[in-house]
Amino acid sequence: MQGKSFVLELQHGSVLVADGATGTNLQQRGLPAGTPPDEWVFDNPEAVLQLHRDFVAAGSNIILTDTFGATSLRLRGSKYEGKSVELNKRAAELAHQAADPYSVFVAGSLGPVGGLIKPYGPLSPEEVRVAYAEQAKALTEGGVDILVIETQFALEEALAALDGAQQNSYLPIVVSFSFDQGTRTMMGVKASQVVNTFKNRGVTALGANCGKSLATMEQVIQEMAAAQPGVPIWSKPNAGLPVAGTIPAQYDTTPEQMGEAALRLVQAGAQIVGGCCGNTPAHVAAIAEAVRKM
Repeated sequence: MQGKSFVLELQHGSVLVADGATGTNLQQRGLPAGTPPDEWVFDNPEAVLQLHRDFVAAGSNIILTDTFGATSLRLRGSKYEGKSVELNKRAAELAHQAADPYSVFVAGSLGPVGGLIKPYGPLSPEEVRVAYAEQAKALTEGGVDILVIETQFALEEALAALDGAQQNSYLPIVVSFSFDQGTRTMMGVKASQVVNTFKNRGVTALGANCGKSLATMEQVIQEMAAAQPGVPIWSKPNAGLPVAGTIPAQYDTTPEQMGEAALRLVQAGAQIVGGCCGNTPAHVAAIAEAVRKM
């Protein structure tokens, strides 16, 4: 699907269903503990492709590429250091193989670079911007329809990511933060600050993913909706918390509970709903069934 169609879908008021988790699902399918999921783009592409297909079959309108950690900065010291461009393009190809071109958008995932920007860490805003620019260009050339800058904690990194992406891509961009400290991020950022910082910077949607709980995700979405009514909101919460002692991790929220939560998130203001850690294709199917009955 063309990127502009994503914008039109949102303008028409459609509620879109995103996919579930990449990492936790691949772990359930044999990804060894501690192995970055991005490595399977090359090492086990069949598993990545099948997961995409399972999410599409479950009812996802949007599937994210397996590129969460595929910036050049995040790949430093890994077996695929220096291969960011190739990895991102290949991941986009895999997602497109699974996507129905008439009903499913392929979203390029751009996760955090794994380090903080000065003065809190060793990275400069420029090297972070350059890393995201490279990834955004590769994903765009790979044919994705949307770019999703996700699981952000700091305004500085997200701004550098957006600058880099906009430098090298014409695609619609979603910026999503992780509020893992209740209704604040690890760096103390509030939902209203996210909206006020990004609402006039050319983003297509803003939102939250991962996070602490379904209840706090609902609070975050309400705060975003109140800060700027009319801005499309993206919401991909975790399926609760990992169950102690389960390896690979099992999460404590059932598909039925995620479906109920998705309805509450839409009522709170979300227009795109899906799942992050622990959300399987069964969870996504419940989300899709719930929101399409609205």
